Amino acid sequence: MASSVAAALGASVAGVGQAADPDDPNTPRAPLVRGELKRFSTTAFGAEVTGPFVFGDGSLLYSLQHPDRENPAPYDRAAVGYFSGFQFSFDGESDFDELSTPETDAERRTVRSAAGDYEILARERDVINGGSELLGVPQTPDGTNITSDQFSGSKYADAGYTPDCNQFVATNDEETEGYLFTNWEASPGNVSRIPLSRDDDGSWTADLENALNLANTDALRDLGGTRINCYGDLSPWNTMLSAEENYGHPRVSLTATVGDIVEKGTGKGLRGAHEFWNRPNPTEIQAAVDDYYGDESWFVQSYWAVAGVELLAYYLGAEPVDQSGDGNDLTPIGDVYPNPYRYGYIVDVRDPAAETPEPVKYYVMGRAAWECPDVQSDERTVYLASDGDSKGVYKFVADEPIPSYDDPMDLAGTLYAPYVTNRDAAVEAPPADVNLEIEWVELGHATNAEVAAWVAEYDGVTQVDYLETHTDWEEGDEVTPELLEAADRAVVENGNRDYVTDEEIVEWADQYEAAGPGGVDERLRRVPFLETRAAAKEIGATIEFNKAEGIDSVDGAEPGDYVYFGISELNDDMSNDAGDLQFQRVDGGVVYRAELAADYNVSTLEPVIVGPDASDPAAVADDALINVDNLDVMDDGRVLCCEDADQFGRSYKNDCLYVYTPEDGDRGHGNDPDGDDADNPGRGDGDGTPGRGNGNGNSD
Repeated sequence: MASSVAAALGASVAGVGQAADPDDPNTPRAPLVRGELKRFSTTAFGAEVTGPFVFGDGSLLYSLQHPDRENPAPYDRAAVGYFSGFQFSFDGESDFDELSTPETDAERRTVRSAAGDYEILARERDVINGGSELLGVPQTPDGTNITSDQFSGSKYADAGYTPDCNQFVATNDEETEGYLFTNWEASPGNVSRIPLSRDDDGSWTADLENALNLANTDALRDLGGTRINCYGDLSPWNTMLSAEENYGHPRVSLTATVGDIVEKGTGKGLRGAHEFWNRPNPTEIQAAVDDYYGDESWFVQSYWAVAGVELLAYYLGAEPVDQSGDGNDLTPIGDVYPNPYRYGYIVDVRDPAAETPEPVKYYVMGRAAWECPDVQSDERTVYLASDGDSKGVYKFVADEPIPSYDDPMDLAGTLYAPYVTNRDAAVEAPPADVNLEIEWVELGHATNAEVAAWVAEYDGVTQVDYLETHTDWEEGDEVTPELLEAADRAVVENGNRDYVTDEEIVEWADQYEAAGPGGVDERLRRVPFLETRAAAKEIGATIEFNKAEGIDSVDGAEPGDYVYFGISELNDDMSNDAGDLQFQRVDGGVVYRAELAADYNVSTLEPVIVGPDASDPAAVADDALINVDNLDVMDDGRVLCCEDADQFGRSYKNDCLYVYTPEDGDRGHGNDPDGDDADNPGRGDGDGTPGRGNGNGNSD
């Protein structure tokens, strides 16, 4: 089955070469920058730089996400703020002197910038909406705030502690008034809307009295709500696109495929977190697997990311089970429970200025741990990044421009996964010297309404079903640890029978290989849309990138302009021979760019920023981009690069916001589009074959 991509593309059947020793800390030309990289800001200790947004006047805004609670006020609480007294000039030139590294504890515990002052517009749990809500905090249907002091059970993050993406939708021609939409990266997820206005002196003001949490509107609750709203983008039709980073979707761990399970006859060593979604206390599955299997235990990929699923059930109206201890007891939630196939999508907040905006989920774009979408100016082509180990990038192409559909449920299009054709080149030369060549592999075609109907077939499945389906237990019987173990072991062996099965995925891949994506049975067409990662891996697509974090291009990008792709890490199974795609290890990650062709396709990823090795000293690591996260391309082609950084060898632990200026000085038409520059020779000849990994590892 995994050979189908190679066969379709005519790739060589030669094996992939051996990667550099993953313990070798000295990957050549790491770090490297093709152009100029300047530090603009360091964020307060413990906080990520997330959600950068540049207003039309050049003002910069970003979120202060999960800061250390020991920071002095106001930097001890999550916030959204902008830099007053500074505007980018949009002329492609350096308009600030680079910020120094933080040297004192006081500097590390504040937000610093090269120019302007960080002015906070709103903070976590500010009172909003006429006093009826707290900023960033979802509520149950009866209006109870879903916070840790109200509910037990595992939580993904403190409500309101994790603001991420920010997008401003202007409501006047001068772009001085409008709504700021902010993602809240938790479970239940949330998107807030805050009215903003700019005064004559250039200062921005937030109207919290009239702000609202979309999570608490019927329109979003009717969709099942959201999970882990991470990054996003402003659509060409001027709406907020929120990405659900549903980390809990992996059904197989790391480089494994579902076919590996079928071939092995057991899921032991291979199962991922998705299969335990409706287990009572799902986050405890890793400890349970460790207990059941001892030395034969394995990393249940993303087990931690099913945290907050029970809180999501309460958000939907479930009656809380016994919470007399530190968390839920073994009583299964049986009245209302979230459908896993309702989460992991791009959410378009239509009618953004309406009293209640109308959110739409684009199910047809696939289900993953989306960091962001990047919609091209043809309004049909969308590039997407799925975060985590052994994940990747995808492409969706609509049949017609997306806003042209009167009913967004009629949206029709084709979902694609990538295949890297020059795999040997990635092994033979350092990442700085290798342009990755991409072919896009069709996974399937559908309408949004079709996928929504497939999703709905799994509504009503609860934790009761987990026990009834996988054991002889009946509702009302006692739930003992022994019974739960029996259910867990059954799921490990044969998969979760409440959802899409292993057999359906393998049968889809068999039919795909025999007849192509259009030749599969009608009942199997759902597989690549509901189980996007598993389907792509099963046919051998290159779903092995570690933490595909950011994608962006300049607004109104045209053929010849660039799309930037941020890959946070090139390590683990990308450098230890476990996966098919192997690199000389770069722990700090790489920013690639790809030139748009006439049809808005991209086929060559050129490295323009390479991060440091983990062992590099402060003299190297202090000024290097580490673990790139959000990317934002400004109107002049410069790129804002945010960090979600490991300290590595740095002298400080703060994350930074950098401004990257391309070496060719414009927003498109690179200096070496043919890849023949002596400084960048590694395009390769299209060698390598897809195959299966061993499913081992312990990260996500």
